[in-house]
Amino acid sequence: MPLFRSRPQVPDDVLARLALPRGEKVLAAAVDANTGARVVGTTFHLAVVAADAVALRKPWHLVDAGQWEPQTWTLTVTWVDGARPGQWTFEPQDTRLPETVHERVQSTVVLSEPLPLTGRRRGRVVIRRDLQTGELLTQTVLGRGVRGDDPEVAAAVARVSSYLQEQVGL
Repeated sequence: MPLFRSRPQVPDDVLARLALPRGEKVLAAAVDANTGARVVGTTFHLAVVAADAVALRKPWHLVDAGQWEPQTWTLTVTWVDGARPGQWTFEPQDTRLPETVHERVQSTVVLSEPLPLTGRRRGRVVIRRDLQTGELLTQTVLGRGVRGDDPEVAAAVARVSSYLQEQVGL
């Protein structure tokens, strides 16, 4: 087994569509077995390149979580904004994309604190770093059915956000 892996092989037409700026590099890539689209993890973004266009390109700090199902070779990605999850199946192919998703998402998290909510309601406030700019951002991630306009939720978000921002000097 080689000590150092070579860069992932990404066709020139895919690289041209991505038009990576200076300093952004491809870390991992794989082909979705269902659509033929190429899922690409770069230093700053998760992208999906279809046959003729970039179908998705989101910075890592907008990825809430990734889940890898090794039996089906399926990667599911959820988004901070609650948009429909992305799901891709890779069948057995040599890729480091699941590990790259994990590492890149974790590298954006600076601090995280659960919201002190009553009942079964869940949520958290997270200070994350935009990997491209270095900027720190405050994100609120609410669980299913939790409304941000609920007075208890809004008060908890304000308290926890203020506390975390103070911790990082925002």
